[in-house]
Amino acid sequence: MKISAILLVGGKGTRLMPLTQHTPKPMLEVAGVPFTEHQIRKAAKAGISEIVLATSYKAELFEPYFGDGEKFGIKIKYAVETTALGTGGGIKNAAELIEACDQVVVFNGDVLSGHDLSSQIKLHQRNNADVTLYLTEVLDARAYGCVEIENNNRVKSFLEKMDNPISNLINAGCYIFNPAIINTIPKGQVVSVERETFPNLIASNAKIFGFIDNSYWLDIGTPAALVKASADLVIGKIESAATPEHKGEVLISNTAQISPTALIKNGSVIGSEVVVGSRSEVSGSIIGKGAKIGDDCKIIDSIIAPNTQISAGMLIFSNYLGF
Repeated sequence: MKISAILLVGGKGTRLMPLTQHTPKPMLEVAGVPFTEHQIRKAAKAGISEIVLATSYKAELFEPYFGDGEKFGIKIKYAVETTALGTGGGIKNAAELIEACDQVVVFNGDVLSGHDLSSQIKLHQRNNADVTLYLTEVLDARAYGCVEIENNNRVKSFLEKMDNPISNLINAGCYIFNPAIINTIPKGQVVSVERETFPNLIASNAKIFGFIDNSYWLDIGTPAALVKASADLVIGKIESAATPEHKGEVLISNTAQISPTALIKNGSVIGSEVVVGSRSEVSGSIIGKGAKIGDDCKIIDSIIAPNTQISAGMLIFSNYLGF
């Protein structure tokens, strides 16, 4: 059984500006490594043999880091969209590079999840499904596409954002496709799988199933969510093979200089060559390479860009400085 994957990493990350002005969202560091590395490691762990990164915005920044995938235990290829093709068009474009396989797993590039991918794949195979959607429950589904399922977990309807959702199950951003379904997506056209492909498949009575998993799930599309994802990985609220080994609930580079009277806590990440001054406190934050934190500072749930100088006595709460 050969399983390939596509990772949709082409978005501009406009909600993350100015963090994404020079770095695409999937390459922003989360728990010390580019966010995409967490997803690639998850794919490799589930037995996926190759993954195509569907890139567009700042596409040239991915391959120098990930290469051919050898060090990640998976073959990595790169598909570039010169013009935005939507989720369906992006999947079709990337699928051109995939070798013959039995299933294709598609990941959204901005979702951190603890869901059991291996079990989702098994469910897809057991049902001989056309598509199997990863679904999770939320308290308020108005901000998401919601999914209605029947008793056997077959998908009854796939609906985009609405004021009065008929279900609290949402599309959680990981799909398993029968390759024949991808073949039906028009080539070189703008297509949305959420608004076009999935509703059309349901209307044609295709076998679309939902895999429900209510473990950790987070859309990292905002700066606050990015900070939370990083801290949760470091603390261990969610496990990832990509999170560097560390002691306790903080991740500190061995080249950082931390004052003995400074306090680093709550899943903070301290990058290489960082200096943290006396009596300063860093909580739940990401401090970029070479940043200098003066004495008596307090930095809470924030991101400090590489090489930024923070003057003594500054109080920084939920802010993103130096970008």
